Amino acid sequence: GAAARPRLSPMASVTRAVFGDLPSGAGTVEKFQLQSDLLKVDIISWGCTITALEVKDRQGRASDVVLGFAELEGYLQKQPYFGAVVGRVANRIAKGTFTLDGKEYKLPVNNGPNSLHGGVRGFDKVLWTPQVLSNGVQFSRVSPDGEEGYPGELKVWVTYTLDGGELMINYRAQASRTTPVNLTNHSYFNLAGQGSPNIYDHEITIEADAFLPVDETLIPTGEVAPVQGTAFDLRKPVELGKHLQEFRINGFDHNFCLKGSKEKHFCARVRHAGSGRVLEVYTTQPGVQFYTGNFLDGTLQGKRGAVYPKHSGFCLETQNWPDAVNQPHFPPVLLRPGEEYDHTTWFKFTVA
Repeated sequence: GAAARPRLSPMASVTRAVFGDLPSGAGTVEKFQLQSDLLKVDIISWGCTITALEVKDRQGRASDVVLGFAELEGYLQKQPYFGAVVGRVANRIAKGTFTLDGKEYKLPVNNGPNSLHGGVRGFDKVLWTPQVLSNGVQFSRVSPDGEEGYPGELKVWVTYTLDGGELMINYRAQASRTTPVNLTNHSYFNLAGQGSPNIYDHEITIEADAFLPVDETLIPTGEVAPVQGTAFDLRKPVELGKHLQEFRINGFDHNFCLKGSKEKHFCARVRHAGSGRVLEVYTTQPGVQFYTGNFLDGTLQGKRGAVYPKHSGFCLETQNWPDAVNQPHFPPVLLRPGEEYDHTTWFKFTVA
C-alpha cells in the first residue's frame, strides 16, 4: 500500500518577535506566535493579550477570529480590554469596596459606581515577563501589595499552550495576604472573521441551569435565578440575532452559573454555520460571563481597517461570579497565604 503521509505534530511551534516599544522607555513589548496544524495564535507581553487567532473554515481558508489591533498603539489607547488578561479581580465589585477581616478596602471606581476588571491600571495595562515553552508561553508578574487598592503581594503566572485545535490558558497565583483573586481572558470573538459586522448568525449554547440577574449598574442582585423559561436558557443552541429579537433584549452581559466542580467541564459552544467554525469552551471555573459587545460603538479602528460596531464580537469570560467578595453565598473568591489559585480554560476550535 501507499506509504502513510507524515502527520504534522499536534504540538505547536513558538516564534518570538518585537511587537513595539512602550512610551518613555517603559520597556519592549514582545509578540509570541504559537502555531499548530490547525491554529495560529499571537500573544503579546502587554496584558498577556491575544492579538490574533487564525482558524481555518471548512474550505481550509484561515481567518483571524478575534477583535484587536495590528499595532501596540491600539492597545495603549482607551479600549475595551480586547484579548487581555484582566485582574486582580475580573468583572465588577459593587461601589469599589469590600471588607476583609474587619478592614474596609476602597478600590478605584472606573465603571459607573463600580470597580471593573482590577481598576484603572489592571493586569491588562502592565508589561508581563515572558518565558518561552516548547508549545507555548508563560507570562509572570508580581502585583505589589496595595496595587489598585488590593491587599497583599500577588505572584501571578499565566500560561498559554497550543495543542492542535486547542488553546489552553492556565492561571496560577499566590498571595502574601488574604485577597480576592479572579482572573480571566477578555478576547472578543467573531467566528465569521474579525471585522464582520455582527454576530447575529452565530449559534450559541451555554451549559448553565442558572444565571445571575443584575441591577441597572450590572451588579448581581444576589439572586441565583433558573434560566428555565427565560431569555437566558441557552442550554439548547439558539441563533443569537433571532433570539435577541424574540426576547427583545439589547444583548447579554451576564454571569451564567456552571457546574460547581473544580474539574474540567463543558461550558459553551458557538457555531458559525456560514464558515463551519465551531468554538467549544471548557473550564474549571464556576461561572462564565457571556458578553455580546453591547458597548462597542464603531469608533475604534481595528485590524485591516475594520471597525467594531455594537454586537460585532462576543466574549466568554470564564470566571468566579461577579461581586463575590461582597456576596457570601457566591463561590469563594478569597485566596489565602499558603494556598494556590489555579484555574484552567480550554478554547477548542473545530470545523463542522
